[in-house]
Amino acid sequence: MLQHLLESSLRQTMNRMVRPLLHPAVPVSLQRTIIAQAYRSSIPPRGCKFDAVTVGGIKALRTLHGASTEGVVLYLHGGGYIIGSPSTHRGITGHLARASGHTIIAPDYRLAPEHPFPAALDDAEAAYEGLLKDGHAPASIAIAGDSAGGGLTIALAMRLRDKGRPLPASLTVFSPWVDLTHDHLYSPECEPVLQPRWIEKAARLYTGKEPRTNPLISPIHGDLSGLPPLLIQVGSEEILLNDAQRLSDRVNQQGGEATLEIYNSLWHVFQVHAGQLDRATDALTDAAAHLNRHRAK
Repeated sequence: MLQHLLESSLRQTMNRMVRPLLHPAVPVSLQRTIIAQAYRSSIPPRGCKFDAVTVGGIKALRTLHGASTEGVVLYLHGGGYIIGSPSTHRGITGHLARASGHTIIAPDYRLAPEHPFPAALDDAEAAYEGLLKDGHAPASIAIAGDSAGGGLTIALAMRLRDKGRPLPASLTVFSPWVDLTHDHLYSPECEPVLQPRWIEKAARLYTGKEPRTNPLISPIHGDLSGLPPLLIQVGSEEILLNDAQRLSDRVNQQGGEATLEIYNSLWHVFQVHAGQLDRATDALTDAAAHLNRHRAK
């Protein structure tokens, strides 16, 4: 009963406080400042240690919880490629570190409009290559991300595959944004977080003059074969539900392994509420199991 009330309260909070901020009329600079404050409610678990590091020449935030394992997750934060940072996602990386026992590395990749495509992808690739140079075996590395970071996760894996580089052990994405054409947006009865007009603005700022069907921008339009095992988590109350379903279908149709988990009555990147909302905590526990199942022992 208490969890039901908490879920209802969080939904109203997102709808009344976060969704209005994610409006195309609000300047990006102001959105960055206010959203950073809003993410303070996403609290990492006790015992987490956060350190500023540099990986592959990219500044990053390293998250540890307890005794670390040899496993490492390259975590790519969301924010429509225009807002967000490793600091805003300390709640997710902290709970993921605790649940998995992995070290989480969240690169502070460059954002649009100052740095449009392919800056974010280049930085993500540099960070991954940095992990390899630091001695991490590919089979001990996973890549994960939420929203835009989820799309970036798939794009990075595609680029690494196409270059013949060693692939990570697994991929995990939360509410992935993998089709910036927005031709197949879902229309839920309630969408507490995202506005179509805002993601349209974010897409325009990120892509510039580049076609949105470029597979490294919108992975759903590319070859999804030969990727590592993929876990997709999405809420039923979000406009990106179709993106997640299409991604899962396409990967499986092309001979890959994709598992889709739809959380009824939850919203975009609900995992930020881990530690408060039981279903969010459980979702990260499932994600951790996926990471550990595919990591080399």
